[in-house]
Amino acid sequence: MERDEKVLLVDDEEEFTQLLSERMEARGLKVETAASGIEALKRVESGANYDVIVLDLAMPGMDGMETLERLLKANQDLQVILLTGHATLQKGMQAVRMGARDVMEKPADLSELLKKISEAKLDRVLLVEKRMEESIQEILGSKGW
Repeated sequence: MERDEKVLLVDDEEEFTQLLSERMEARGLKVETAASGIEALKRVESGANYDVIVLDLAMPGMDGMETLERLLKANQDLQVILLTGHATLQKGMQAVRMGARDVMEKPADLSELLKKISEAKLDRVLLVEKRMEESIQEILGSKGW
């Protein structure tokens, strides 16, 4: 099965980001990287479209929690998987309540991460289709058709 998920990998650790993006691309994913939450937010706000955003929780400046909140404010359909080397159950639960799809500890098991990315893409497609259907029904209803 050919993969074609478009992923934004957000992490301030350049070596880690480079290595993970190469491993993901070798498996057929389209990967872009951002070194900060601010950079990720600018991409999303400028209209860049991603199936999944893989986001580091601990970053200088705007951390993963704030980035998550602002990304979801910009686009509520985003599927975000948080990665952390500093995992705490409380932070992970808080992130999921805020709208993160999942939280994984670094170093993430690549096959598990790829599985979660595939599931997230499918869910995103279903969400977008549902919103389009609702929008069509709303338009039809307002026209009296």
